[in-house]
Parts: sequence; structure tokens; C-alpha cells
Amino acid sequence: MAQIAALRAGDVSSRELTVATVAAIERVNPPINAVVEMLADGALIAADDADRRRSAGEDGPLLGVPIAIKNQHDISGHVTGLGSRAMVRPAAEDDGFVALVRAAGMPMVATTTLPELAISGYTETDAYGITRNPHDLERTPGGSSGGSAALVAAGGVGIASASDGAGSIRIPAACCGLPGFKPTNGTMPGTGGWFGLSTIGALAPSLADVALFLDVFGTFDAPLLTAARRDPGPLRVGVTTAGSVATRMRPVDAEVLGAVRRAAEALALAGHDVREVEPTYGLGAKALTVRYLAGIRASAGQVDEPSRLQRNTAGIARLGRPFTPRTVDWAIRAGKAWGDSVHDELDIDVLLTPVMTGVAAPIGQFDGRGGLATVLAMNAYYPYTAQWNHAGVPAVSMPAGTDEGGRPLAVQLIGRRHSDATLMSLAGQFERV
Repeated sequence: MAQIAALRAGDVSSRELTVATVAAIERVNPPINAVVEMLADGALIAADDADRRRSAGEDGPLLGVPIAIKNQHDISGHVTGLGSRAMVRPAAEDDGFVALVRAAGMPMVATTTLPELAISGYTETDAYGITRNPHDLERTPGGSSGGSAALVAAGGVGIASASDGAGSIRIPAACCGLPGFKPTNGTMPGTGGWFGLSTIGALAPSLADVALFLDVFGTFDAPLLTAARRDPGPLRVGVTTAGSVATRMRPVDAEVLGAVRRAAEALALAGHDVREVEPTYGLGAKALTVRYLAGIRASAGQVDEPSRLQRNTAGIARLGRPFTPRTVDWAIRAGKAWGDSVHDELDIDVLLTPVMTGVAAPIGQFDGRGGLATVLAMNAYYPYTAQWNHAGVPAVSMPAGTDEGGRPLAVQLIGRRHSDATLMSLAGQFERV
């Protein structure tokens, strides 16, 4: 928000801001390895155009604000790497989201790293190496929007695009001490990957920045930036540490449990009705596995050179082979039905949970595993996020202090479908208190 105010006041030009952002990225990136490609030349051209537009009287909400783009979007003339050596052909044209970013006048300064095909909760690839957490270089920034989160948290850029198909905004946000808002599925353009699990968003230092980005590019029942700045009325908030797992969940760290407890106490003091609940993650919830694995299978089938996929990626893609279109359609219906009923069954408006069972995982924690073992290990560590993509409801990760080692802690708030403004209000209130 400070950049927008400075641009509007004429204290800085978009060119000056873009030059400073490029310099900041080049300064902070070497230890974290969050950048796939710098786009400085094109960014300066876009910045000059934004300055001309502003001089002519235009005042777009994000006009002239530099942005980093997760390397899953097609930018004309550049390879959309998807974290993979299997992608080699430059994009023939911008995809729909990038076209909207250009129209909004945001100079694209760099593309950011992600795990191969965006499938992992950590960002370590054969193609681009290891992306590290700026709070602790021996820890992951999460995934799949790990590069975007690391670059923002390190102070390289004020905002970066992100996407969330199974926790890929919320997990990196939690790892890097940022707010991470996954909107209701279908509210943002260019989303719907993995048979509707994935949605686009952004990572930024403050919730207001994220809310403004969502307002500019999405379609919501009420303005999210306005909502983020005002307290909601009293809400019924359920609290649980129960996760949705295929086998056995990793024990939750004591400091994570403490963060959830303190969050519950803060919300109760703010006037909300806070009580413990026990969600039932039955067949309807667990049908997300069909969409996730079938979606990865479909993604793997679209790469330029499938033989160059990583071993664990190819193994996960094979797990999706048994699922027919009819099975996928059933899973989509099951997810919607569960998402429409879960809050009513618990008699709550919002659910409060951890984001992960611990803080950011150590680099290499998931190394050397085959496809099934990788999926199960991630599910054990990250049992709190993917089910809400499947449900299609909004969910937000919010910073909640640090552990004894100074690593970020976080909690998650989950709202009803299309209650994005209410959830944003609650998250804003939590950020303030």
C-alpha cells in the first residue's frame, strides 16, 4: 500500500520503483534462489507506459506497482518452466492472467520458482535447485508458491502472484510469515486447474495488499479491501487440530498448538463465540485425492518432454491413471456437497486450525521418496489445507508469532463458500490484535 500511495502522490515514478525493485531482487535472491528469470527490460518498458498513463490522468489501483510472477503463467516469448526440465518451448502468447496484469499496468520484474508441476509443499527441483526460506536458509519456504513467498518475505518485491491447488498459497505464507488468502474457488480469473482445485491469488507483506490485488482481479460479493479494514460482527468460531490424512498424521508441534490456542483466545476476547469442534473428514472430503492425482496426471501429460520429469513426479502422475472422467466428476460433486455442509454440521461460521503440523520443514525432508511415499509424507506434514480446495471455500493463513528459533508460526481460518468478505474482515481483525 505504501508503494501505491507514493505513486499517487508523485513521490516516486513507476520507473524509479521498478529500478529499485530489480535492484532489491538482485540483492536478496542469491541466498534464497527464488527467481527463475529476471524480466528487467520488459518491466522498464511497462513502467514507462504506466507513468505515461498516470500522467494522462489514469489512476488504476495497481498502476505502476511492480510484481513478480509465479513461473506457471505463460508470458509471450518466455518458457513457462513449471519447475521442470520437461518444459522447453517459449510461450506463443500471454495467458489470460498475464494479459490482465499487463492491462492493470503492473511491471513484471521476475518469474519465481515452484516445485515441479506445482505439486509439492516444498520448492526443490532438478531444474532450478533449492529455494530457501529467508527466515532460516536451512528450511523450505513451502510450496508450490515457494519462490513468490520467499522473494516477498526477503524484501525483494512488494507483491508476487501465487496459486493454491492444495495449500500452495497458505503453506508458503505460513512458512515465510506472510498472510495467504485462498479465495472461494471460481472467483479469480485463469483458475480451475486440477479439475477445479486451484485458484490464483497473491502473496504480500500485509493482508490489505492481498485484498486489493484480489479486488482488482477477482469478482466478489463485497470489496475485500474495505472488509479487511473493519471488524466483523460476532462470529461462531470452531477450533480443531484434527487434520484430514490418508494414513497417519505427524504429531503437531507444541508451539503450533500454542499458536492455535493463543489465536482462539484472541478471537474470544474480540467478542466471538469460540468453541472446540471435531470435523468429520469422511468420504466426501477425502474424494479430493481423485482430483489431485488425476489433475497431476493431466498436467504431466501436457509437458513438452515427459521423459525429463523427475522420478517422484512421474510416480505421482502414475497414481492418477485409474481415475476416469466419471470418477473425477463424482469427486467434484462430493467436494461441493461436503463444502456446502461442513460449517452447518459444526454449527459455526469459521473454522480455526493450524496450517501445518510444524514450522517450515527442513530442506531435504522429502528427498529420495517415490511417488506414493512423497504424497503420504506431505499429507502427514500438511493435513490442514487441501480439503478446503476440494470444498471450494475461502481459507486464509495468518502469521501468529514465531517459535523459539525465530521461525514463523501461523494459523488458518476457513469460511463458508462466498463468505470471502467476512473471512477477510476476521483475518484483518486478527492481524490488528
